[in-house]
Amino acid sequence: MIRVDEALVRTAVTALVDTASPTGRERPLADRVVGLLREHGLDGRLQDIDAEQANAYAVLRGSGDGPALLLYAPIDTLTTGEPEHDLPWIGPVLRPDHRPRAVVDGDLVTGLGAGNPKGHAAAVLAAGVALAAGPPLPGTVIVAFGAGGMPGNALPGSARANTGQGAGCSFLLERGVHADHAVIAKPGTGVLHEEVGLAWFDVVTHGTHTYAGSRHLLPYRNAIAAAAAVVDALERWFPRYTARHTDGQVAPQGIVAAIDGGWRRPAAVTPAACRIRVDLRLSPRTTPSAAHRELAAAVRAVDPDATVEMVLSIPGTRTDPGAPVVEAAVDAWQAEHGRAHTWPVGLSGATDANILRARGIPTARVGMAKVPGTTDFALGMNTVSLTETARLARLLVRVAAALCAEQERMWLRS
Repeated sequence: MIRVDEALVRTAVTALVDTASPTGRERPLADRVVGLLREHGLDGRLQDIDAEQANAYAVLRGSGDGPALLLYAPIDTLTTGEPEHDLPWIGPVLRPDHRPRAVVDGDLVTGLGAGNPKGHAAAVLAAGVALAAGPPLPGTVIVAFGAGGMPGNALPGSARANTGQGAGCSFLLERGVHADHAVIAKPGTGVLHEEVGLAWFDVVTHGTHTYAGSRHLLPYRNAIAAAAAVVDALERWFPRYTARHTDGQVAPQGIVAAIDGGWRRPAAVTPAACRIRVDLRLSPRTTPSAAHRELAAAVRAVDPDATVEMVLSIPGTRTDPGAPVVEAAVDAWQAEHGRAHTWPVGLSGATDANILRARGIPTARVGMAKVPGTTDFALGMNTVSLTETARLARLLVRVAAALCAEQERMWLRS
């Protein structure tokens, strides 16, 4: 029998939440994960990316020549927990759950990233420890914890621009950590075999640089006003884009994420340009270039002079639902939840599963649903149930036992 240590689950969740790990600065948490792995008998290894960013992993060598399975979770948080970076965009003040400090209240833990990604990473860690303590499997299991999994670019002062968007996962695979199958632990209510990608675009509207005192005397076209018209049109266009591309498990969404234009210091003048940043999610059946053309047509229908430049692209990916890793994940999900699995649909979240699949590894995504009662996006990211984290760890062990054992499956005790 293979047993997940629920005390370790609690220790891992709180330790991970208490160690700040904004995208690009995950090295202290990678060090902490390596320490936890070693404390529990695994050969935890730190994989340097640069002075501030690192991955962590451990390899459980198989007793035979069975397949290799990668159990993977990212470890970086979308926001930083630092007022200078997060305010006022996250809200007027930093709430307790916005900070990298674990608060335990019965079964629940709150703190920055407690649910996504740190509770999921804790489940991978606990699964690895359980597998290492159990009967040896013929196949190899790798537990890995990647930097740079969040959809964000580098913080100011970072050595590299590409610290997010799966940078750590890509580095891990390029440096010899590879497998026949992969399971990524990220939030969800079932098993995902496909998910959206994403593309970012800069839409630039143009106008005249002029002065408030002579608006009535000189040619006048305010690039900010032009941008407002484009934003309004896009907010009405995004649902139509979603409707056209909704199929399988995905319903790709779009948002306007930021606007840059004009001066605050000399507020008496208008800018000649205004830049809008757009995040457009991509079905696995839509290429970044095709999405670029769709967005450009929508923008130019409103403003023929506007320009649309793609500045980032991560294509969406899929794994055949009949792949062994997907079937094993579905079986494990049903065993842990005690009911028939139904495929989640209507999803628009992108993860490092796209990096894994793009590198040729059939990948299933499994995770925990948001804790009931979390009333906003941040609180949902920053709250986790210890009971559900332990359940996810058991699910991961079941998948490993199914894929990496040659004959009988080794089921967990309930």
